[in-house]
Amino acid sequence: MRASIRAEKLNLPSASIVTEGFLSQGRLTAEGFGMPGLPLASIPGHTDIHGEEKLRNLVETVTLEEVIKALTVQPQEVERAEEPEPHEIIFAGSFEEVNEFFYRNKWQEGIPIVPPTLEKVERFLKFTDRSPEEVIGMLLPDRREATAWNVAVNGVMAGCRPEYMPVLISLAEVLADPRYGVEHSGNTPGSEALITLNGPITKELHFNDKQGALRVGFRANTSIGRFFRLYLRNVAGFLPHETDKATFGNTWRVVLAENEEALASMGWKPTSYYQGFKEGRNVVTVSRYTSGGVLVSVFGSKAEEVLPCLADGLVRHMGWELIFTTGLPENPGFGGTQRPHLILSPCLAEVLAGAGLSKEGVRQYLYDHARVPAWRCEQLIGWMGSGETNLCKLVEAGIAPRQFCESSDPNRMVPIVCTPDDFLITVSGDPLRNNAYALISNGIFGYTTSKEIRLPPNWENLLKQAERNTVNLIG
Repeated sequence: MRASIRAEKLNLPSASIVTEGFLSQGRLTAEGFGMPGLPLASIPGHTDIHGEEKLRNLVETVTLEEVIKALTVQPQEVERAEEPEPHEIIFAGSFEEVNEFFYRNKWQEGIPIVPPTLEKVERFLKFTDRSPEEVIGMLLPDRREATAWNVAVNGVMAGCRPEYMPVLISLAEVLADPRYGVEHSGNTPGSEALITLNGPITKELHFNDKQGALRVGFRANTSIGRFFRLYLRNVAGFLPHETDKATFGNTWRVVLAENEEALASMGWKPTSYYQGFKEGRNVVTVSRYTSGGVLVSVFGSKAEEVLPCLADGLVRHMGWELIFTTGLPENPGFGGTQRPHLILSPCLAEVLAGAGLSKEGVRQYLYDHARVPAWRCEQLIGWMGSGETNLCKLVEAGIAPRQFCESSDPNRMVPIVCTPDDFLITVSGDPLRNNAYALISNGIFGYTTSKEIRLPPNWENLLKQAERNTVNLIG
């Protein structure tokens, strides 16, 4: 689509060929780039499940005709719909009427929102020193600007408290960072982001970092998680059946707050430290994950008993995502972008720390032992439809790292990441349960990105005022 848009801007006719399932996304992407009505040519069905003969027939009878039309017929001009101004009051009514209006306009996801009145939005803006219209960045696919104003609006809608505003601003900064790749948030695996939070702010804003750490039921964790999905919907422009093409999809995740009290007791460093930030800084880290699950009852009172289970759990949950480790001939940029996330309950982390292991030591163990046979790795990346799956040939081509061809033995064990540093390890959850959670990343499609949370100069006074307001609400 982007290549076609560039051609059209040079007055060169183009035809973007897309499969049937991506027609709506193609049209809306073009609209987001300011070129509604961009010519498209479709391939009916899905190319991966057509045989060669059927695919050839569809291209000759359907696609070719649409390509010719796109190149020879001037498309009709389509105007982009006008959007309301930031301070414009677009509707007035009861709570039920407001929610029905927002639902019909696709501004809420089927769950009632808090009506974003001007008064409520202004309360949020008091918790940032950014001007309301300051541009944080531009978000694809709709190419809409992220601003403090629309952050506050969506924060109100999600049920956040005004004092969460600095966290919300940092999340908008993540989405605006090209490294994160927000434009891929609607890809078909339906992966979902996890926000990991570090720093004193986890206590100041009363985040849950203990039992039920990933369960709804705690306002800060829950509402900020919902904000992230709402912001993707309302500002970036990801809507199901349109630009969000998740085959199945998941709902949003609550924020994962790391238990830094537990870390301090065992001498471990926070997740943010390994993302390049000093200890004690308030930091959000966001990554999108396609699969994963709980590792139940990781038995053992010694590190040598616990570690094999953790390595095995990561391997069991890793599948096609190995393309983000090895890369593919058609997309070598995938290589080295797999960043699995292992969440340890504090008591498991204590077993490992008691054996003298730091997070670095655990990561090194996982790199050395969370491995699969070379033939299995080749099979998994081959199932993605790659033309070349031989790891040694991928190494020779400069696509896969050298460690994937240390011999030609098909049973040789190869790692699931490129370096030990690719593993994220976070300590949170029930301190009295020996469980862990493994999450497998979506590589470049939501690459792990961190931002420091910038607090306003009068943060402490603002927090005290917020606490007083809460007390006054309940008498």
